[in-house]
Amino acid sequence: MRDKTIAILESRLGEQLADLVGKRGGRPFHAPALAEVPDVDHAYIGKLLGELAQHPAKIAVFQTGVGTHALFRATDALGLTEKLQALLAGMTVVVRGPKPTAALRSRGVRIDLSAAEPFTTVQVLDALRAVPLSGERAVVQRYGVSNLELVEALTARGARVVEIPTYRWSLPEDTRPLVALLDALERRRIDAVTVTNAAQVYNLFAVAEKLGRAQALREGLNRTLIASIGPVSSDALKKFGVTVGLEPRPPKLGPLVAALDEALSR
Repeated sequence: MRDKTIAILESRLGEQLADLVGKRGGRPFHAPALAEVPDVDHAYIGKLLGELAQHPAKIAVFQTGVGTHALFRATDALGLTEKLQALLAGMTVVVRGPKPTAALRSRGVRIDLSAAEPFTTVQVLDALRAVPLSGERAVVQRYGVSNLELVEALTARGARVVEIPTYRWSLPEDTRPLVALLDALERRRIDAVTVTNAAQVYNLFAVAEKLGRAQALREGLNRTLIASIGPVSSDALKKFGVTVGLEPRPPKLGPLVAALDEALSR
């Protein structure tokens, strides 16, 4: 990717991704498309843990490392972490990927089921296939948005789903870098775009639609190599009529940059 310009939509790990691109000779164009806003209700969590002590849940699903850490920070503040750990010890604990796995292990929580790569909702549901859920409570750590696919699938199996919000996604306060990206795409100054979260796609098109430039964005992206971190991000791109150029295996930043480097070198 030497001397190629790579657009980066990632926010929280944007600097890390830009550094990886720079080390391979690329020029990072950082346009954060997502802001993570804390959404932890301490009173709700305290009440929920009390209810779970009276009416235990069968399973607990942890979907992200950020959300898992946020939940435990809330129980630390409430003095309820030991209670949460005790409740989890009586549940089947399910993790979506390596980040919630690491977060739970740092708190000494046993993990019973893990989703296989590429760590999407499909793999979470596959991991739960043999667990009876009819009439049972299912606790789900929500991330930026409610995972409707997961909630609906668990409900269809007879579970009563209880979500724990930890953070939500929104547009960054400063959208000028995204507008600059629209300009650069239209001027054909971007060689590749990295997408690491489906919400980035929705936010980018929301900005474009507000400016009456959605079609120009679609055309610009389809002239550009699109590197998507995994199936969920790819599905979002396809919904907007954007062709995905590559998905890394495994779905992580390092392999993403390596695959992008190889593709641009060809």
